[in-house]
Amino acid sequence: MKINHLMIGGLLLIGLKACSPPAEETKPNLLFIWTDEQQYFTMKAYGNDLIQTPNLDRLASESFVFKKAYVVQPVCTPDRSTVMTGLYPHTSGCVANNIALPESVKTLPEIIDDPDYHSAYLGKWHLGNEIFKQQGFDTWVSIEDNYIQYYTEDRNREDRSDYHHWLLEKGYQPDDRNRFGRSYAARLPFEHCKPKFLEEKAIEFLETKGNEPFILYVNFLEPHMPFFGPLDSLYSPDDVPLPDNFYDLPGEDDPLTHHEKVKKDRKQYGPSEQEFRELRAKYWGLVTQMDISVGAILDKLESLGLAENTIVVFTSDHGDMMGAHQMVAKGVMYEESVRIPFLLKDPRMNKSQRIIEERVSQIDIVPTILDLMDREPPENLQGKSLIPSLREENFPAEDIFIEWNSRNDYATSDMGITILADVDSINPESSPSLRTVISKEGWKLSLSNRDKSQLFNLNDDPLETTNLFYREEYRETVEELTAKILEWQKLTNDSLRLLAN
Repeated sequence: MKINHLMIGGLLLIGLKACSPPAEETKPNLLFIWTDEQQYFTMKAYGNDLIQTPNLDRLASESFVFKKAYVVQPVCTPDRSTVMTGLYPHTSGCVANNIALPESVKTLPEIIDDPDYHSAYLGKWHLGNEIFKQQGFDTWVSIEDNYIQYYTEDRNREDRSDYHHWLLEKGYQPDDRNRFGRSYAARLPFEHCKPKFLEEKAIEFLETKGNEPFILYVNFLEPHMPFFGPLDSLYSPDDVPLPDNFYDLPGEDDPLTHHEKVKKDRKQYGPSEQEFRELRAKYWGLVTQMDISVGAILDKLESLGLAENTIVVFTSDHGDMMGAHQMVAKGVMYEESVRIPFLLKDPRMNKSQRIIEERVSQIDIVPTILDLMDREPPENLQGKSLIPSLREENFPAEDIFIEWNSRNDYATSDMGITILADVDSINPESSPSLRTVISKEGWKLSLSNRDKSQLFNLNDDPLETTNLFYREEYRETVEELTAKILEWQKLTNDSLRLLAN
């Protein structure tokens, strides 16, 4: 048999491959997309067949869909701190809006601490020094000039966001404070609103940095208030149903803060059915507006050949009442406020939809991502990875804990750390703090330190219309659930004092 040069070359190549060490496994990318104030009932995967979210539907068709996912605190800064760090707000110190995340508290990119990764944060931050690169990110693209008064003293308050400069390039003129306010931006044409800007910047990042391992966060403001935008007329108010608990107003056993919230929201947004339908229709328009840009980002991920090696997470920082109990925004422990969409796609694990019915908490997001990226979690993380349960297809029921922290209960130390205030110095009529447990059996207890508490049986009363807390036949249930909260407080070093009123 004749052996030609091509055969010799081929044999040498085979030999070299056999002797060479195995190629290092490609490190997975992370695309983390999240929104602001998006109620869970805003996608087909969560039971809404009327709203138009084809791109989120497409993502959901390839994802683990967590049907009952919960925030750790239903307001922006505290929940964002948890999503970024894996710590409860009372641990990180971000107990209320506009408290900066301490530099000593590590975000996910800082925990991973891998120079091979290029990390980027695009969009709303709301964890301090809004428009300035920080917390381990290599690329920073900002959209908000709403928090200038909260910048630290070393930051220039005349600096403006990337979105501000983008609008200047397009010929727009800011107001006399040199700002483009949220209402101004929401009234712009579709192609100049914030979602389109973030879409453009995310695609630019993927095109320029997608050839190296990346961690990319894209945070949309929408569907957050002011609750209007370029797609206001997409949905007819007559076709948008009111919540089933719209007529369930707070009763004498419900917290005083709820009564006040109903009065405030009805005054601001209108008390009639039609006004609430119009509000909900515009809110849905904002969700669809965001969905269009999410679709463009996912399409780019596909066209660049990056989708097969990219973990995709989609969630929101809290929900919205949007007419439930005739309330509008967040800040209460009702399901509409504390439940959010949560999708997780990892092509290495699952290429079709899997529905997870058991309750999960956003405290588990950071350890779950670390697990998927083959990283050991730090010992201080307060959640756990969901991956073992997903792989074993045996998802155990868990108790879920949610907190609400009133600024009145906290103070700032000389070191700039948020700490519990002296109880004796707190005005007893000030807004309360809460601790809530949703048990694996479906009971929901919210204990207040200065207002009425609540107990619901979510199995029998999913719309939370009947507060059972003050009924004698449920005393034992209240005691058992209170013990769960106290044990959780002990485990997480939460020393807030609660009173079962």
